[in-house]
Amino acid sequence: MFYAIVLFILAGLAEIGGGYLIWLWLRDGKPYYWGIGGGIALALYGVIATFQSFPSFGRVYAAYGGVFIVLSVLWGWGVDKKAPDLYD
Repeated sequence: MFYAIVLFILAGLAEIGGGYLIWLWLRDGKPYYWGIGGGIALALYGVIATFQSFPSFGRVYAAYGGVFIVLSVLWGWGVDKKAPDLYD
């Protein structure tokens, strides 16, 4: 179970971090290599998720969805300095 949780967290950080780097590149004018780094991180997210030992793709991604939501709120709080509000 510990292995599965670690993979979910790593996949979440790769997906959120990759999307964030692309956001910074396109929206905040960061250099193009930020976007390339984001694309690589997003590709890694897709690979990391396949290391789960569960046989069902749908169940793995359903469970990951919950982890992604929590990590996204924490990312916004820690990286973007936006404290969660009632709607979060």
